[in-house]
Amino acid sequence: MASNRLDAGVTLPGEDFSRVALTPAAVELLRLLWDRHGPLMFHQSGGCCDGSSPMCYPAGDFITGESDILLGLFDLSDGLRPEPLEFWMSREQFNYWSHTHLTVDVVPGRGSGFSVEAPEGKRFLIRSTLMDWPS
Repeated sequence: MASNRLDAGVTLPGEDFSRVALTPAAVELLRLLWDRHGPLMFHQSGGCCDGSSPMCYPAGDFITGESDILLGLFDLSDGLRPEPLEFWMSREQFNYWSHTHLTVDVVPGRGSGFSVEAPEGKRFLIRSTLMDWPS
């Protein structure tokens, strides 16, 4: 499966594996959104409603702090997007999902009005799998 996804660069101290990836459909939509809105970021909270959906914002529009963890950095560069796309998660949510690998995918539908993909008639979605730990 690794060949059909884009894995994020590792950001957590002491780890040497990616915890989050993008499907090709997510990469395609993110490049379109980047062209319209400039650099982007994701934040995955543990809140209600769309709390299980990753929210995509223009970079810096969502203020992160001590209660958030930088889970990965995506390189969407194709000569046009030199900045990495950050994927943040609330520390509380990470405590629940620390044993899973997350893949950001795209599905038809309308997610939260705060996420930049909402007007596109698509929404980002997390698909999770348990991580295989080295023995």
